[in-house]
Amino acid sequence: MESLPAPVSFGQAVLYWLKLGFISFGGPAGQISMMHQELVERRRWISEQRFLHALNYAMVLPGPEAQQLATYIGWLMHGVRGGIVAGALFVLPSLFILIALTWVYLAYADAPAVAAILYGIKPAVVAIVVFAAWRIGSRALKNNVLRLIAVLAFAAIFMFKIPFPYIVLAVGVLGMIGSRIAPDKFKAGGHHAASVKAYGPALIDDDTPVPEHARFRWSRVIGVLAIGFAIWSGALAWLVIEYGWQGTLTQMGWFFTKAALVTFGGAYAVLPYVYQGGVEHYGWLTATQMIDGLALGETTPGPLIMVVAFVGFVGGWTKELFGPEALALAGIAGACVATLFTFLPSFMFILLGGPSVEATRDDIKFAGPLTGITAAVVGVIVNLAVFFAHHVFWPAGFSGPFDGLSLLIAIAAFVALFRFKVGIVPVIAASAVAGLLYSFVS
Repeated sequence: MESLPAPVSFGQAVLYWLKLGFISFGGPAGQISMMHQELVERRRWISEQRFLHALNYAMVLPGPEAQQLATYIGWLMHGVRGGIVAGALFVLPSLFILIALTWVYLAYADAPAVAAILYGIKPAVVAIVVFAAWRIGSRALKNNVLRLIAVLAFAAIFMFKIPFPYIVLAVGVLGMIGSRIAPDKFKAGGHHAASVKAYGPALIDDDTPVPEHARFRWSRVIGVLAIGFAIWSGALAWLVIEYGWQGTLTQMGWFFTKAALVTFGGAYAVLPYVYQGGVEHYGWLTATQMIDGLALGETTPGPLIMVVAFVGFVGGWTKELFGPEALALAGIAGACVATLFTFLPSFMFILLGGPSVEATRDDIKFAGPLTGITAAVVGVIVNLAVFFAHHVFWPAGFSGPFDGLSLLIAIAAFVALFRFKVGIVPVIAASAVAGLLYSFVS
């Protein structure tokens, strides 16, 4: 039996969350898989059952589930400061990188090298999502009931275009009923013995008591609500005073607050809403720019919903908020406003709901619906992989030509991840080089 890992200081945790912020490629599926590998399998900071329970909660919230999962684990380990640091470091590197890339995109939009690098990376992203779906599914789908839920969820969203919130609601009800009829089928993370056999004991193990800072207290709920509302209302009020209610930055703050509350199912669930507002209503960017922004979001670390920073940057640049001589500064302001108002609710959800989730983790009445929802999310991730594959391998639609080279890059990337256990960052880098080399010989 392996010994218990050494306690993790706050400084050690900060270094890990900072590293994760720079290497968290692959969208939510890849990011969750990456955290599982590091925190559950290798470092053993948290057991698989506790990890999956936290993931279940993040999945039912509006907002980026991978970032919320990082926030939850950081909060569970080191309290409010741990949650804030984990969640913020998951986002900030992506914000800085996306600001730089968006500036390059707007200033050098026609550079062939940029297009070549994106061409090589896109099929690698397909492979990363497929690999992550397999990793998460192999752990979360412990029995045929959960596997059937995953298949039905895939069919619902792929064939019948049922919105993800409705799938969540239906599966939650199914899990609630199933937890009464067949409770063994809806236990999160399998049995404790299986986790110990696979990875060894964890710092936060299946039977580790809830730490004091994670216990439910009404005083803490009121305090978090007051501080969160003060930050949101103070920022919005400052924008109103400075630029007026109809000012571009003020409207961005209000629009992305609303967007943050309807992002059930991840970034792709909210993209139509962001497209409708950013392109059609406000005119912050064009439809083509929105698609390019999605490509940049797919190929940078951090949550895919960081595409809102791209929208904010292009909107600030396009509207020339500070005059034609300060386009970059206007873009940075737009990106920061979009990011703040999109992610602030995510911290609130975790810090407010975390204590209740921890209090109910051993109650099958609550665990059953969440376990069912996790199974459904596996099906949704597979749908995401199909969506990526369609747009990467048939860039002009099924009526257009098939891109065989993209398929070869995707297969090579998947083999590297699955068979040779190559890290995600080297796979992304190699794929970018492949795209660049192809541009030289084509």
